[in-house]
Amino acid sequence: MQGGHEAPRWWQTRWFVLFAAVAAAVPLLWPDIPPLVDLPGHMARYRVQLSHGEVPWLNEWYNFRWSLIGNLGFDLLIIPLEPIFGLELTVKLLVIAIPVLTVTGLLWISREVHGRIPATALFALPLAYNYAFNFGFVNFALAMALALNAFALWLRLARLGRFVLRSVLFVPIGMIIWIVHTYGWGMLGVMAFASELIRQHDRRARVDGAPWHADFVRSWIVPWIRAGIQCLVLAPPALLMLAWRGADHVSGQTGDWFNWQAKIWWVLMVLRDRWQLFDIACLGVLYLIIFRGIRDPNIEYSRHLGISALFLIAVFILLPRIVFGSAYADMRLAPYMLAIAVIALRPRPGLSIRGAKALAIAGLAFFLVRIGATTWSYALYDKSYDRELAALDHVPEGARLLSFVGETCYNEWTMTRLQHLPGIAMVRRLAYTNDQWSMAGAQLLTVRYPGARGFSHDPSQIVTDTKCPREWWRPVAVSLARFPRQAYDYLWVISPPPYDKRLEAGLTPIWRDGRSALFKIDHDAPAATLNPEDLGPYRGYIDQVRDFLERERRKQLKDATAGKDKDV
Repeated sequence: MQGGHEAPRWWQTRWFVLFAAVAAAVPLLWPDIPPLVDLPGHMARYRVQLSHGEVPWLNEWYNFRWSLIGNLGFDLLIIPLEPIFGLELTVKLLVIAIPVLTVTGLLWISREVHGRIPATALFALPLAYNYAFNFGFVNFALAMALALNAFALWLRLARLGRFVLRSVLFVPIGMIIWIVHTYGWGMLGVMAFASELIRQHDRRARVDGAPWHADFVRSWIVPWIRAGIQCLVLAPPALLMLAWRGADHVSGQTGDWFNWQAKIWWVLMVLRDRWQLFDIACLGVLYLIIFRGIRDPNIEYSRHLGISALFLIAVFILLPRIVFGSAYADMRLAPYMLAIAVIALRPRPGLSIRGAKALAIAGLAFFLVRIGATTWSYALYDKSYDRELAALDHVPEGARLLSFVGETCYNEWTMTRLQHLPGIAMVRRLAYTNDQWSMAGAQLLTVRYPGARGFSHDPSQIVTDTKCPREWWRPVAVSLARFPRQAYDYLWVISPPPYDKRLEAGLTPIWRDGRSALFKIDHDAPAATLNPEDLGPYRGYIDQVRDFLERERRKQLKDATAGKDKDV
């Protein structure tokens, strides 16, 4: 660790930390609903959680059961805050806290490890708005932000020699972070062990007075054991996880190991937001900083954070894409792995003050440019949210609402972030929404609306112009022609792909804006007949379409014979 008695530079002061924390909140101040992909769906679950005891029809649609799982951050925090601020503002305030805590955590870690905040640490701050955060993994992102600050506290107590106090504090801290989200607890454990390993190694080297290579066992094997003992205070949540995953009602697979193509994409998309070239160029700046640190004689790596970054890289490589049924497990870790690698850098003591100032100014400019771009991007997303949500003014409370949201097969860099916008119908109108995830054990809510059949939960709300490979999404024509009309009173289509208006048979429009529309469903009017050509202009798919429709017809005949009458 480095330090000194000279006056701190402007980027090393508490005032700068406060400024950076406030700046991190700016992109989220304007939108009334933070434009994160999954967040509206989570907000619908919170509304069910808060209202299912008072609104009887919610219990007809959803099953909500409290259980101790490692994914309860927002779910618990909204309980005391929602009566004060209301649900939407509560969620917004909690989401704002995530980048703020992420920034303060990164800067605090930098100070504890380096003695003063190095100018290079400023380049890591834009990673507070990373792809996992933009995807709406809010419990995960909150747990990671808390883990960064907890790790800084772990380092501080070690620096002060307060090991007994650290042991006492980190039993509940580890439990709390695990409850917020399991991944945060796991990351805290990895970083704490890595830093403790270096501390134990240095301590033994000082005691022995010999270089590390003089006695490998005493220099490294014993420190590994001692570091593991010190980190036992973080182990109790492992027992809770065994109980959680061992429950009979828990489902969810773990798989897709060593998907190298996906992993490469994740490390290229850590700053993915709206403008691909801009986002990739900014990522290039981060990689340039990291690799420059290897070659530049004026920059060095901290061993405490360097080994933490290496451990996180190993975890990223070993993690499968799906853990306990939760997708993007390795993708979520990538930005934090990169952030630790960046803050591990520091200018060498011989670097001139002018050089350090120039580096700090460059880092601050990089941070502010990313914050400005994210602010503008979020404002544009908020505008699209407001345009689509105008439909809810025409939806009565408690409506049985089916929603179809347009998507493509191409995974464009700029996501619409509308995929779970139907969840706001539950938040504002207590209406049924078919975008909820339904996986027992992964969250507190599961769907139990049998009349909706194959259109009851995620991803039934996603519609495309044609059948996408390796996706469960339906073509818009199939969804419009096949959804169970008796189960729903209203249909909300949000930016759907083009389709034949003949498929609107039995649907009375009551609101339109561009391609988006809200329909009242006429239960007595028959649906339009579906033809292969309705699947879109892609002539190469016609044979596949015919096979798809034939399989669907046969399944319907089989289900009708069995008295089930289910749709695909």
